Amino acid sequence: MNIVESLAQSVKSRGVQLAFGEPVVADGMTVVPVAFVGYGFGGGGSNEAMGGGGGGGVSIPVGIYRISDGTVRFIPNPIAILVAGVPLVLASGIALSRILKALR
Repeated sequence: MNIVESLAQSVKSRGVQLAFGEPVVADGMTVVPVAFVGYGFGGGGSNEAMGGGGGGGVSIPVGIYRISDGTVRFIPNPIAILVAGVPLVLASGIALSRILKALR
């Protein structure tokens, strides 16, 4: 097994643990951090033992689950909403302007 396969297998075995952090209990409530996690690995080479590989990942904190008095509430991270929302609004605006331009 090469290094890329080894890394991919170790990430795969962690599963949901990558997106949900360890619960923290304080003042009678439990807080569970939640993140969007993405990663990728790749590699290539030739028959002459030349090659390379690499990988990368991202983890964006999207919010927390707050559990208190038997009630669970998700509290979003406003910065993460902006990070995800701004490109979406921009892409939607560009698409809409092109549609309107094509209809003229």
